[in-house]
Amino acid sequence: MPLASKPATASSWYRQPVLWLGVIVFLASIAGCVWIIVMSVRYADTPLKTSRAVFGVPVSAHSSRAPPASRSTP
Repeated sequence: MPLASKPATASSWYRQPVLWLGVIVFLASIAGCVWIIVMSVRYADTPLKTSRAVFGVPVSAHSSRAPPASRSTP
């Protein structure tokens, strides 16, 4: 008895469980990023109570140079 050939739909992309796992992980990571952004908007960015730089970044705007004056051209 000859072996029956598999139908063409057996190798369709939507039948691959690894692809669905990848889609789920991707969507979960995007949802996590959105959640972090939404939660961070609720809280103020309070200054640190230290007199030194943290990771090389000044802790206040007073210790940095003033931004250049912008020119308005019509």
